[in-house]
Amino acid sequence: MPRIAYVNGSYVLESEARISVFDRGFLFGDSIYEVSAVIGGHLIDNDLHLDRLERSLRELDIPMPLPRNEIVVMQRTLIARNELDEGVVYLQVTRGSEDRNFDYSDTLKPSFVAFTQKKTLQDTAAHRDGIKVGLVDDTRWVRRDIKTTMLLSQVQAKRQVKASGCGEAWMVQDGFITEGASSTAFIITQAGKIVTRPNSRVTLPGCTRLAVLQSAASQNLQVEERLFTPDEAYLACEAFLTSASSFVTPVVEIAGHRIGEGRPGPITRRIQRIYLELALSQSAAQ
Repeated sequence: MPRIAYVNGSYVLESEARISVFDRGFLFGDSIYEVSAVIGGHLIDNDLHLDRLERSLRELDIPMPLPRNEIVVMQRTLIARNELDEGVVYLQVTRGSEDRNFDYSDTLKPSFVAFTQKKTLQDTAAHRDGIKVGLVDDTRWVRRDIKTTMLLSQVQAKRQVKASGCGEAWMVQDGFITEGASSTAFIITQAGKIVTRPNSRVTLPGCTRLAVLQSAASQNLQVEERLFTPDEAYLACEAFLTSASSFVTPVVEIAGHRIGEGRPGPITRRIQRIYLELALSQSAAQ
């Protein structure tokens, strides 16, 4: 079945989806994106993603392209029309289109596109067996808390570590791990504490990260939000990462260092279970 995309108010065949060559997202990366997971046809953590979409747009002074409730209607329409049971809905809002100029008109109307992607999100090989992570220098711009489409550093990071069999890159700045190229980094200390970096301008405020922290708190698991070094990560008893399209994925090796026993540990398994149970129950209730 041909996929249907959303482009500036219209639902069109993907082969007919078009944006202007003068779109500022295309020319400058002057745009914001979000990705929401879908399981059983239901959106997962979508309110958190729309909260972050609004915040990112506000930080760049780009207006919301539609009222929030209408965005949800559009997402659900795409899910239905594409018969999406499991996968993601991608949203992108750009500042708009006009003749190329670093400065922009104050009256520009945002451009808004969206599409679905079918993906297996549950019980993948990565979830079952864990993945290896490589380390790279963090070369991104300073406002990483804004979810822009300027992703070249992340693309290069993933390509760099792929050559050594790694499924993700964790980035390092000033001696500390910031986050993954497309994920949030977590370690679990020998004392059983779940450690992740606190939100700031140097990391993206992860939606799945927030949901996992809430899930951990509900189970009285110990959580510590602080910086941690690669050396501390090597000594962790467990590690994992989170993202909208990978949920909670165990990490069994970091930069060639085996983590714990080299397989997903019991705390990570527990977090995987409680996060998914809570996310599915909340999405089904919407």
